[in-house]
Amino acid sequence: MGSDSAAQPASPVVLKGFSRSEWSLLLVLVAVQFTHMVDFVIIMPLGNRLMAELSLTESQFGWIVSAYAWAAGLASLAASLVMDRFDRRTVLLTMYAGFTVSTMLCGLAPNFELLILARFLAGTFGGVAAVALNAIIGDVFPPHRRGRATGALMSAFAFATIAGLPIGLALAHWFGRSAPFYAIAAVSVVVWIVGWYFLPPLRGHITNDRKSKLEEFFAVAREPNHLKAFAFSFFLVLGTFTVASFTAPYFGRINNWGESELAIIYFFAGLFTLVSMNVVGRLADRYPRRPLFQVLAGGAIVMALVMSNLPPTHLWVATVVLTLFMGFAAGRMIPAQTILLGAATPRVRGAFLSLNTAVQHLGTGAASAIGGLLIGSDMSGFPIVGLVSAATAAISLVLIVFIRPAPFDRAVSPVADVQYSQEVPSIEPEPKPTAA
Repeated sequence: MGSDSAAQPASPVVLKGFSRSEWSLLLVLVAVQFTHMVDFVIIMPLGNRLMAELSLTESQFGWIVSAYAWAAGLASLAASLVMDRFDRRTVLLTMYAGFTVSTMLCGLAPNFELLILARFLAGTFGGVAAVALNAIIGDVFPPHRRGRATGALMSAFAFATIAGLPIGLALAHWFGRSAPFYAIAAVSVVVWIVGWYFLPPLRGHITNDRKSKLEEFFAVAREPNHLKAFAFSFFLVLGTFTVASFTAPYFGRINNWGESELAIIYFFAGLFTLVSMNVVGRLADRYPRRPLFQVLAGGAIVMALVMSNLPPTHLWVATVVLTLFMGFAAGRMIPAQTILLGAATPRVRGAFLSLNTAVQHLGTGAASAIGGLLIGSDMSGFPIVGLVSAATAAISLVLIVFIRPAPFDRAVSPVADVQYSQEVPSIEPEPKPTAA
């Protein structure tokens, strides 16, 4: 069983604040993630409007929703062949440009066929851009500072929930179904320009002694430590989305609530998650990450069981229950992601993260399918869904113990990349292991 001691000190450390250049970089990454997350989640609350205005059936709308996730998974799988052969900056800006154009096409699409094509393109470019974001975090920030950087990046999802969704829905109400996509595309253009200016070249992972694309792909895919990480990611996502995908319909059905009541619940849950994720990020840099993950994951399991067995109740009770579930579920992702970032060497980190993202999308699709089969048309199967969620999440509690930090690669360390360290002297190289 591995320990993450090589990736961070076991005892509390003095946390060093980010420099101005680091904050500039991090804010650009968070802005990219925010627009990506808003684009990903806005389609679901727009469902009734899209079905009415485009004359879509429920089945067609389901395909539109799933197209994004499947495209992101397939694109991440394909990107694993070449991700580490290009400058991270080039990959991110190219994929983000494609995402911006695809989002604009979502607003322009006049029918089902063109809308599903636009969503597939948005998922393709957005999925690979998300992989590049995490690879940059792993390359730029040394292990003992990745927790806060990851927490800031992942807080974009909470901010998208409490700010992006309400604004997007308001725009749709005032100007029609296309307005949210036009707004996301416009903001993305501004973010792309800022990113082009602030993002430094990141080429430290590029080497000349690489195997062929397929040889390198299979080497990454067969690495035992990577396989353990993939299994962990699959069960972690499965344990979250089996119950999370059906929480809103369940609460609405048993309490006779509409969109306004659910909006209140998710607003406060998102607000709490936004704050808590940054707190957890600091804890992940100060204390061992495996125990931190296990505590938070244990809390998520308990709250999943509570939530899936909640009877008709007051609005404030449901708000507290969902807030705690989201806080624990989102919080555990920060130590989990920091451990995953250290599971591969820098030269194959992009390929590893691409494959891991594809596995996570597979888990997301499987979770929705399993939940849909078990829950029933009257939501009576939701307690069973909660048990499945708890069981699969418990498996991830065990699997994380077996993920080892990758050995330090003396030939390449993007953290110490000269072109970036000249601009940001405070970024230290990853520590080399001492002799046994």
